[in-house]
Amino acid sequence: MPKSKRSRVVSLTQTDKKGREGKEQLYTQAKECVEKYQYAWVFSVENMRNTYLKQVRSEWKDSRILFGRTKVMAKALGTTPEDEAADGLFKLTKYLAGNVGILFTDHPADVVKDWFESYVKTDFARAGVVATRDFVVPAGQIYSRGGDIPADDDVVMANTLEPTLRQLGMPTRLKNGIVTLDNEYQVCKEGETLSGHQTRLLKMFGVAMADFKVKLVAYWSKTGEVTEVEDSTAVVAESAHTTSIHCHLISNSL
Repeated sequence: MPKSKRSRVVSLTQTDKKGREGKEQLYTQAKECVEKYQYAWVFSVENMRNTYLKQVRSEWKDSRILFGRTKVMAKALGTTPEDEAADGLFKLTKYLAGNVGILFTDHPADVVKDWFESYVKTDFARAGVVATRDFVVPAGQIYSRGGDIPADDDVVMANTLEPTLRQLGMPTRLKNGIVTLDNEYQVCKEGETLSGHQTRLLKMFGVAMADFKVKLVAYWSKTGEVTEVEDSTAVVAESAHTTSIHCHLISNSL
């Protein structure tokens, strides 16, 4: 029986109100954290991975990390001496731009710096990341690591993957059931921005070029002082180019 083409009334009673509620929750949490903790750190993230950020949250479970809408967090902290939530806190809000978050903690500054400087997780690059080195697959039989390790320590590339390699731009062919290249193939050059095809090839060959890092920008203490950790102008400019979708994903998890 054909479906009716008549207009149907759609109820909006189940419309998600999480957007406004999420902002209000983030605002309230930031206010409460200012009262509870001795320090507030602004940080940016390189090569965002939710898995690693969850690990950071777990390691700092006696502290609080807020990662979401920067305008909401800035409003909660205060942007002027008249509306700041605590003495000197308004000076920190100028760093709340781009893909940044706030760590509220009671741990001393040197402890925070040492921990985050040592926390680096290497992962596969995504499109838009800059290649950290050249990667060239030698001519001849192709191995699973693409020549990155000696052939004696490697295994041959499965012939079922040959069509995928060709689709991603590698001029491969099957020779007696073996995936081969007539000439060496350069997947990427150091310093170039990687495309989606390049990152897929790098992942197929097990080449990781992205480091997840948390970069500390500046911090406020209850003494009313705000201290820059590094060239915050460069950090904020860099983080502003990171896709805003990461902020949305993390804020939904708050």
